[in-house]
Parts: sequence; structure tokens; C-alpha cells
Amino acid sequence: MSISAIESLGLFLAYVVLLFVISFYSSRSSSTTTFFTGDKNSPWYAVTFGMIGTTLSGITFISLPGMVKAASFSYLQMGLGYIVGYVVIAYVLMPLYYSNNLISIYGFLNNRFGKTAYKTGSSLFILSRGLQAAGKLFIMATVLQTFIYEPLGVPFLVNAFILLLIISLYTLKGGIKTIVWTDILQSAFMLIAGVLTIVLITNTMSSSMSDIWTKATVDTNYTQVLFWDINAPNYFWKQFIAGAFIVIVMTGFDQDMMQKNLTIKKLKDAQKNMVIFSCILFFTLALFLLLGVYLYSYADFIQLDLPSKSDKVFPLIAQQKLGFVGASIFLLGVIAAAFSSADSAITSLTTSFCVDFLNLTESKKTDVAKENVKRITHFSFAFLLFILVIIFESINNTNALDTILKIASYTYGPLLGLFSFGILMNKKYQPRYYVLICLLAPTICYFIKTYSTELLNGYKFGYELLLLNGCLTFLGLFLTSRKVEA
Repeated sequence: MSISAIESLGLFLAYVVLLFVISFYSSRSSSTTTFFTGDKNSPWYAVTFGMIGTTLSGITFISLPGMVKAASFSYLQMGLGYIVGYVVIAYVLMPLYYSNNLISIYGFLNNRFGKTAYKTGSSLFILSRGLQAAGKLFIMATVLQTFIYEPLGVPFLVNAFILLLIISLYTLKGGIKTIVWTDILQSAFMLIAGVLTIVLITNTMSSSMSDIWTKATVDTNYTQVLFWDINAPNYFWKQFIAGAFIVIVMTGFDQDMMQKNLTIKKLKDAQKNMVIFSCILFFTLALFLLLGVYLYSYADFIQLDLPSKSDKVFPLIAQQKLGFVGASIFLLGVIAAAFSSADSAITSLTTSFCVDFLNLTESKKTDVAKENVKRITHFSFAFLLFILVIIFESINNTNALDTILKIASYTYGPLLGLFSFGILMNKKYQPRYYVLICLLAPTICYFIKTYSTELLNGYKFGYELLLLNGCLTFLGLFLTSRKVEA
């Protein structure tokens, strides 16, 4: 191992201290309401840069480079769709959220449909975000286990517990206000780690970046971007459309992502943040795909036997083949990714439950009582994520990014249908049986995906299953609607 467990532990502890310093200064004079709203005074540019770390997290940092060999640069097709999705969020959804002065975005469902739809939407978010956060944390905890805890004889359970305890503590007081600023640090470390790894690989191969890129372009299909086989999962229009709707659903209908944006005081600044961020995100995705090209080129250069799981390619090369510097850069990127993926998840889950189910912001409880409720909820969700990480470890058997997006296709589809119906249909249409429809739609999607090759002449569903899920939910809501007087 090119970096010892003690050295890795030292880097980890130094980073944790830095997070607590930021937490201390950002959470001064914070109240329970500050935890949820950030006092509505976050600079838009801080939110923009910080969202990079939260959106990408460790899933992109580790998994996206590993996808290059199997899927080339096809992920950029989704990246183009992402830009369209962020524009829709900026100019369709955000005006709704700001005009309703929402803390939890699922309050829109309450205003439009009533409490049943409101609770259903919030429950779907809690389920979706919990599963996503568990998947992301599992990947990060696995790497930390390899670098730090396994050589020291510490079991994975303790690793995951320590990670979530640290996150719970530094976000406990400031909540979303703290996360806006810690995410800046975490985004910077992830991007720097990606760039420095490319530079290090280039120097190790005693070649130039352009020569490595040219050779990969000529000798492999790593750099292919566009795919036009309609029956393939990475067909351009499948991924472009899926990318747009994944962003609309996983950002626009997701409390975790929107909570940061709602801490910006003015709607125009929040919209500016969203549009600029969409462009930055596209180039960041390209950076990590480029990193994948250099990783696989280096593996070919040294004739390295690659692991069967693409998630392990980057960790293997960084840890064993790039020396102390490469391993340290990778570890710092992983640590940043681990915290960025979980801190906002725990905070948003706490916010959603306290606001949507406990109605804490409107409660007549004393400030001390509200704070106690928030703390109990906060630690409870941290413990729930700990349990889910352990479960995810036992069932994960594929590329983590692919797994997360597949989960989203099922869990976020009903949210897409609920919000779309509420926005597009006249208020005189009031659906019934929200819970039943939101359970039936993903179930039907599962069976359609399973037998699609037989039923649809060889067609295989990719991430566009999310769109089908949302359409089925929308159709179910329409068919069960009753007309009422405005």
C-alpha cells in the first residue's frame, strides 16, 4: 500500500477538524428555523459551487470514470439532457416554490391536493433519498475501510457508524446553513483530486495528455459520445430525455437539492444559480469521464488485471499504482465525497420529516422543545442511514451509479406524476387514491421492464423508465379524478 493506515487516518482527522471549524463559524446565532431555511441569505454563487459536490458525490467520483470502458462517453448524452432539466427547474418549478414561500417543497402538493398527496410525496422523498444516500455512503465507506480501518483491524460496522456520527454532529446546529459552506470545500477537493490524478497519470506514463487522448481515440471506443442504436440502453434520445427528467425529478422534486436553492433570498438569483450550475456540471461530468480514459489507458500501459466491478478501478490504481501522492489525492477526494453525499441527505430528511409530518415550524412548542425534537429526528435519520448502508452492502452487485439511477426510476416516478399533474391540470381536477396509484405505477413499470424485449420487439428500457413511471402515475391520477368547483 502506497499510503499507510496511520497516514490515511491523519488526513481523515485533519479534514474532519476543518469541517467542524466551518460548522462552528457558520452556525453561530443559529435557531431551529435556521437549520431548515439558512435564514434565506445564502449567496447564489456559494450555492452554485457547493451543489457540484452534492450532485456528483462519491458516486460520480468513483463510478463515473469506471463506466468509460463499458459505456464510453455516452453519459454525456444524459449531461446534455441535464441542462434542459435545470432550465425547466429554474423557470417552471422555482417560481412556484418561491411564490408559495415553501420550506419543504412538498408543501406545494398540500396546497394543490391536500394532506394525503402531501404526505405521500414527502414519504416518497424520504424513501428515495434514504436509499440513494445509503448507496453513496456504502461506496465511500468501502474505500475508507480499505485505506484506514481494515489495516487497523476495525470492522466495517464501526467505520460506517463513525462516519455518520461525525456528519450528524457537525450539521446538528447549523443544518442547511452549514452545508452551503462545507459543500464549497467538498466540491473543491473533489475537482482538484480529479485534475491532479490526470496530471499524475500523464507524468507517470512519461507522455503528454494529448498523446494519451489520441491513442485512446484511435485504439479504443472509450471516447465515443453519441450512440444511435434505438434498441440499446445508451441510445441518444433515450439518455437525453431520461437525463432531462432525472434532473427535474431528482433535483426539482427533491428536498435535498432544492433546500439549498431556497436559502437564496431572491428568485432571480436562484434561477441564475441553476442555469450556471447546469453548464458547470456538464463540464465536470466530462472531466471525470476524461479521468476514466486516463485510468484505463494507464491500466493498459502497465498491463494491469482490472477488477470485475468498475467501481474498483479508480481505487485500485490510485491506491496501489500511483504512489503516496496519488493515494493521498484520491483519499482526500473520497473523504470530501463521503461527507458531501451524506450531510445534506441527513439534513433534508430531518427537514422533510419535521416540517411535513411534525409541522414543527408552525408548532406552538417552546424553542427548546422544538430544538429537542429536531435533534432526535436528526440522529434518528443518521441511524436509519447506518442500517441502510449495511443492507446496501449485502445487495450491491453492479456499478453504483447505475444502481442509484435505476432505484430513482422507480421511486421518483410517482413524484414526477404528482407534481406534473398539479402543475399542468386545472385545480378542478382532484384525484383520489394517491397512495394506491403511487404504488401501482412503479410495480407496472417493473413488469414492463422485465418483459420489454418480448413485448416491445427487443426494446430494452434504460433510465427512461422514469418517464414511463411518471406517465403511468399521471394517467392514474387523471382516471381517478373527480371534478370539483373551484
